Amino acid sequence: MPIFAHSYYIVMKKLNMILWALILGAALCQAEVRLPQIFQSGMVLQRGTAIPVWGQAAPNKTITVKLNKKTACTVADGRGNWRVDLPQMKAGGPYTLEVIGEGLEVRGERSEVITLTDVWVGDVWLCSGQSNMETTVERVSPQYPDELDDANAQVRLFHVAYQADPHGPSADLRPASWQPLNRENAWRFSAIGYFLGKQLQREKGVAQGIIESAWGGTPIEAWIAADSIAAHYPLYARQTLLYQNDQFVQAQQRAGSMADQQWQKVLNQYDPGMAKSGNGPLYAQSSFDDTDWPEVNQYRLREGRSPLASRRDFVGSVWLRQHIHIDAAHAGKPFRLLLGTLYDCDVTYLNGQQIGTTGYQYPPRRYDVAAGVLREGDNVLTVRFINKSGMPHFIEEKPYKMVFADNDILPLPEQWKIQTGTEMPRPIGMGISLQNQPSTLFNGMISPLAPFAVAGTVWYQGESNTGKAWEYAPMLRLLMANWRQAFQQPQMPFVIVQLANHMQYVERPQNTGWAQVREAQRVVAKEDARAELALAIDLGETVDIHPLRKKEVAQRIALAFDRLVYGRKVTLQPEVVKTEVADGCLVLTMDQPMQLCESAKFFEVAGPDGAFHNTTAQVNGNTITVALPVEQPRMLRYAWKDNPLGVNVYGQNGLPLSPFEIKIP
Repeated sequence: MPIFAHSYYIVMKKLNMILWALILGAALCQAEVRLPQIFQSGMVLQRGTAIPVWGQAAPNKTITVKLNKKTACTVADGRGNWRVDLPQMKAGGPYTLEVIGEGLEVRGERSEVITLTDVWVGDVWLCSGQSNMETTVERVSPQYPDELDDANAQVRLFHVAYQADPHGPSADLRPASWQPLNRENAWRFSAIGYFLGKQLQREKGVAQGIIESAWGGTPIEAWIAADSIAAHYPLYARQTLLYQNDQFVQAQQRAGSMADQQWQKVLNQYDPGMAKSGNGPLYAQSSFDDTDWPEVNQYRLREGRSPLASRRDFVGSVWLRQHIHIDAAHAGKPFRLLLGTLYDCDVTYLNGQQIGTTGYQYPPRRYDVAAGVLREGDNVLTVRFINKSGMPHFIEEKPYKMVFADNDILPLPEQWKIQTGTEMPRPIGMGISLQNQPSTLFNGMISPLAPFAVAGTVWYQGESNTGKAWEYAPMLRLLMANWRQAFQQPQMPFVIVQLANHMQYVERPQNTGWAQVREAQRVVAKEDARAELALAIDLGETVDIHPLRKKEVAQRIALAFDRLVYGRKVTLQPEVVKTEVADGCLVLTMDQPMQLCESAKFFEVAGPDGAFHNTTAQVNGNTITVALPVEQPRMLRYAWKDNPLGVNVYGQNGLPLSPFEIKIP
């Protein structure tokens, strides 16, 4: 997210949180018996285990909870906190859950009752992490056009709203509700959660509850409890203390917002393209004469007579215009403009009318254009890039086209007219990102959920920690340990999604943070009997950190839960069980039969000097035979790259071999 959008977002989020706190406070003053946000009508409770239900009431008040002919009672403590554990139940529903408070005279009433309806007992999954877990159904919809109109009331979705708290565990989540799975409710929900819930409901035949608690761009330390951080990473704990002064945080946010507004003001003031003309900017008008503007290919903006030629970067605004001839058959019709993915921000116009804008680099540009905007003959498509770092560019391998009804497609030409607007200094302020500070998201988005009973957790995160990859394995162990403690489930299953392949392919050996985080994920999953790894090393994209193939990721997660939760004897990704040097080669014995491959890619061997060399390998049966290009081989790596594009070592079940690094005996 760009600085200006991020600063504005944080300020508005803070105001919303303050407003919510006031509303919640008023509500708490009026209600004697209260439940946390996670308990709502339409929810799914976990089968086969005790079901914790908790809340608040007047001190010493008797609380009775009823569900499916089961009853549990308790008395609120001196602070009004109470909890009961309903006995384990089989899957079923819909049921009614009642919470009854008795024993005190309140406003002339002897009791209060909270009634929740449409309650199901089935399986509940906590899906957490950063942006790849948060990537929505809408984002991946072009990949799965035939699957997104499904409705299944047996799958319930619960989206945890953003909440970062540096002070300690929040009393509750922000307002939320359980929603049945349908297109409308799922459109902005986690695609992985959506596909996981659908698959497991279809396979297991019981209700599925998916809790999405994720926040893009966040590091793992933000999701770890403060006591664990303090015990193992005291410097991180002190870092969090810096943000416990609310006045300081608010002042920084205001300063960041003001700096961004001023930057935008100066940018627009000195950009000649923003001169008012008709109903919009001068350079966006179809009548503007761009004859003298240089012409460039959209993938080579720095070549030829381009004003960006020979530049390493360009901070400021750049305008591109494209003339599109439209025939009578398409004139006046509504359509969707697919403008690929752009770096970094854009405002897009058609015939002088703004049709879309996106504030940062990652979202695909999918702009819906109303009927009547497109006309017969010459039309002018204009894109104003706004960059605060780097160089404006179009992302290759993304779609650039106009899509009409009945999948009638007009591709966009690659040629554009180009002109700079104005060059700017880099922005001077960016506020504070509380969500990136240690423990803030555990406090705000995990602790208030606990100890809600769940069948298992999916963790998809790591991209934000590749710069300090050496910390990832111990931090992942801490996270798993304190989540299990918080949810009072010492055997809580975890499925860890390994980072997907991404960025440009490099043939030479690499020692990258991405590879190191993948190895940390593999090692931690392997050493924990209640954890499994779900691979995405063959599901990524070179040009997109948010690859679309989320259904396949969800399928691999479900397969891992088949083993962890349901006790099925399933075969997961292949693993090396034995290594030996024989006849001048390294022979790896695998735990399962492999797909035949006479030229396996991405194996590397290092000798005593630690320098790795590419080598060849053959896969046959349950063995991989690796050629040794050095004397005294010491280490073997596989797929140890940012993007080992085209991995081709698979088990017979179709799952890829995980990247790894091992010693050679």
